[in-house]
Amino acid sequence: MSVRRVAATAYREAAPALAASVLGGLFAGAVLGGMRAQLEAVDGLLVVVPALLATRGNVYASFGARLATGLHQGIIEPHVAAGDRRLRAAVGAAMGNGLLASGFAAAVAFGVLTALGRPVAGLATLVGVALVAGLLSGVALTGAVVAVVFAGYRRGYNPDTLVGPLVTTTGDLFGLAFLVLAVRLIVGGV
Repeated sequence: MSVRRVAATAYREAAPALAASVLGGLFAGAVLGGMRAQLEAVDGLLVVVPALLATRGNVYASFGARLATGLHQGIIEPHVAAGDRRLRAAVGAAMGNGLLASGFAAAVAFGVLTALGRPVAGLATLVGVALVAGLLSGVALTGAVVAVVFAGYRRGYNPDTLVGPLVTTTGDLFGLAFLVLAVRLIVGGV
């Protein structure tokens, strides 16, 4: 296969996902712009937002890459089966890593802001918001990654091409939306 053909195939597969990523990123920015009440209600939350969004991308992109590798190697079938312990283990690892990273990011932000003498919500509040948002966005991202990777693979697309833009976009959208919900649940009617 020629380099030109490989490049054309890669662009054909990636272009729609990248376009969706750009539009999703703009929408996520609009959501962040509308989060003023939540950001004011939880001092230090703005410091945590980039870390929470980055961990979604890192953790769930790795999850998607593991699924893609399993599909390419033939050790995972491109459908959800109740007895597939490899898929369950990968989901469990992604969810556990996402929650651990969320709690860690909130605790570090609390420590840094406290050391700098900056206003910060209580440790329990900041960590609670991060964990609730991490859990909810993790469930949503897990479903999205599994659905898109398996559907793309069954249709003949390379799932590695789809995972990056998908996780970036859905991670930002779900991450911010569930952050708003987490603040409402932890702090109250904001």
